[in-house]
Amino acid sequence: MEDLTPDPAILDPIETAPLAEIRSLQLDRLKWSLEHAYRNSPFYRDHFDGARVTPADLETLEDLARFPFTVKDHLRRTYPFGMMAVPKSELRRIHASSGTTGKATVVGYTAHDLDVWADVVARSIRASGGRRGDTVHVAYGYGLFTGGLGAHAGAERLGCTVIPVSGGMTERQVTLLVDFQPDLIMVTPSYMLAILDEFERQGIDPSSTSLKAGIFGAEPWTDAMRREIESAFDMHAVDIYGLSEVMGPGVANECVESKDGLHVWEDHFYPEIVDPATGEVLADGEEGELVFTTLTKEALPVIRYRTGDLTRLMPGTARSMRRMAKVVGRKDDMMIIRGVNVFPSQIEELLLEIEGLSPHYYIELTRPDRLDEMTIHVERSGAGDADAGSELARRVKDRIGITASVAVADHGSIERSSGKARRIVDRR
Repeated sequence: MEDLTPDPAILDPIETAPLAEIRSLQLDRLKWSLEHAYRNSPFYRDHFDGARVTPADLETLEDLARFPFTVKDHLRRTYPFGMMAVPKSELRRIHASSGTTGKATVVGYTAHDLDVWADVVARSIRASGGRRGDTVHVAYGYGLFTGGLGAHAGAERLGCTVIPVSGGMTERQVTLLVDFQPDLIMVTPSYMLAILDEFERQGIDPSSTSLKAGIFGAEPWTDAMRREIESAFDMHAVDIYGLSEVMGPGVANECVESKDGLHVWEDHFYPEIVDPATGEVLADGEEGELVFTTLTKEALPVIRYRTGDLTRLMPGTARSMRRMAKVVGRKDDMMIIRGVNVFPSQIEELLLEIEGLSPHYYIELTRPDRLDEMTIHVERSGAGDADAGSELARRVKDRIGITASVAVADHGSIERSSGKARRIVDRR
């Protein structure tokens, strides 16, 4: 793989600034954000008043813990524009969730917000090894989902050529990757595996492409999957993080030279880790639920938004700003099987260790009597060993501590997703 370490001269000065400078900037911007939300969003005025706090109560960064949390249900209850802090006439774009698990959550952006978003995605692409003049194949979905347009705008801001493919039509994805010779691809990791399958189906060596880096986000993925992708394509695989309520992709990103966690762009997003049960703020290094406060967002500022993602914060390495560890799972995705906490990422890591099994899988939960049961549905890889499923069941028992059934199907039988993969089917 090519060395993509950036020249320090091309970084934004704040990326390598002393921590004291970053904290001072955060405090100034946090005071502005709280005041902006309180003065201009009826929701936040009532929310703060209900907690008996005002923006004047924040004198230090630690004082943020005095303010109430924002949760997804607040956006649903104020649907569609009840949490906005600017008039609708000042919005320049609207995005929304699919609403498959309830009423859609709607987010809005001013012209300034779109500029900031493009800037942080451009910074993320540069941290991943992208440079001005590169060609970027965007296979995130376009439309109300923030992935496609967010990646597109950031790549253009960096000075890249964008191929706006969107998701789906996997055969065409391969054709364009071969014919247009892009330098980078931005896509969900699970869909990259579907693209890999298509390369193999067509008899094309994936390592022969022009790709030098892939920027993967929108779902948790493991280092084992990173190794699988990097080995197949002979390129770097780098993690990007974001969520529409906070901004979209580009809230945090790995640096290609270290790949040791995602640096949070703390000049625009202030992170906290809290105990998922009590909401108590935890020290850096402790695992808990990730919480974000926006520092520069105009249309929809979010104050202490509980993401549901479980991770931990660590000191900066390749950049001064703190890193977040790879998300181990979502609080909502945690399965409790006979008293044991299990995340899909744990199953995925074991699955990818076993030769003869494909990385495509889903987990089925049932309760035929009074006890929960788990079945892991996987595929053979090529002429997979008949004992591979038994080996996966053994490792799940030994390392996670639960008994699971493993159903091994023919290669290609598990449905592929062009977006976020559905890992859990709960039939209880």
